[in-house]
Amino acid sequence: MNYLVVGSGLFGSVFAHEAAKRGHNVQVLEKRDHIGGNIYTREIEGIQVHEYGAHIFHTNMKNIWDYIGQFAEFNNFVNSPIANYKGDIYNLPFNMNTFNKLWGVITPDEARNKIEEQKEKIHLQGNPKNLEEQAISLIGLDVYQKLVKGYTEKQWGKSAKDLPAFIIRRLPVRFTYDNNYFNDRYQGIPIGGYTQIIEKLLDNPLISIKTNTDFFSNKEEYLKSDYRIIFTGMIDQFFNYSLGELEYRSLKFETEVLNQDNYQGNAAVNYTDAETPFTRIIEHKHFEFGKGNKGKTVITREYPKKWTRGDDPYYPINNKRNRELYSKYADEAKRDYPNVLFGGRLGQYRYYNMDQTIMSALQAVKREFEE
Repeated sequence: MNYLVVGSGLFGSVFAHEAAKRGHNVQVLEKRDHIGGNIYTREIEGIQVHEYGAHIFHTNMKNIWDYIGQFAEFNNFVNSPIANYKGDIYNLPFNMNTFNKLWGVITPDEARNKIEEQKEKIHLQGNPKNLEEQAISLIGLDVYQKLVKGYTEKQWGKSAKDLPAFIIRRLPVRFTYDNNYFNDRYQGIPIGGYTQIIEKLLDNPLISIKTNTDFFSNKEEYLKSDYRIIFTGMIDQFFNYSLGELEYRSLKFETEVLNQDNYQGNAAVNYTDAETPFTRIIEHKHFEFGKGNKGKTVITREYPKKWTRGDDPYYPINNKRNRELYSKYADEAKRDYPNVLFGGRLGQYRYYNMDQTIMSALQAVKREFEE
């Protein structure tokens, strides 16, 4: 079987690697001028720069940790972002350090009592109907107003009252003095960046790679060919938006080299007020504990933006309208294109972390070759 993999991000590259291991020829198409999708990193001033936003690998799945560990050695970076609200600094995720800074409370019981007191003041009862109510029920009014509302509304371009409650449920809330953002057992960043992982995944004589190549410029010919197609782009674009556009959020990145050793003292600082136009600043050298050229650092400001055609899509917007529309596209794909496998965050219109992307790709491999 000959495979055509559209997109060289994690899903496509893992699938290509596994197909080639089994003796199949694989052609990888990548519309950008580099492989790696959104986990692409490149070296600037001796610093591995995350070109498309911060990527911290974390998982509870030992098999996935062992799998990715074949292709790079990982450091022991622990994600501990901080929030800057109008010049005041708070620890994230929400934990006893956050509550102590805000309210002066010291014990978990004091923090819980403060949250309950704030909920009672606004008469919050019943199941939360939206993100605002869910956030206040979890962490109280003060934390919501300073650390959630402005950041979230910038990120999604909607009022918190118009966002579903489940978005905030994935954020950790701890009544311990623990600044580790993730609960996962395994966590780190590959020493030397992520691009090497994709390079090793695709390092097989049975795999050929074409960059600067857009699948859609020759779509009909590819579909007529004998290729089995693995498509990791936007499923609605594949169908030329015939049933309507799915919604995405896009991002704009401004990266700058500074003539100083240390700009902000942390890998990620979230700007949680509504007035600051960007959501966060990443200082890349802190992902590798200060490694890089002396007297230099690289920062990236991250601006959320409305997605329009031609923009890179980063986040599927998981609401009822989009889930229903995706389901229609998925049904059409199954009916009309049995020779095309749709995968990854865009092909399956689902928010995947990196470990989930790998797991999904390996599940697709199992279905393809072993069932």
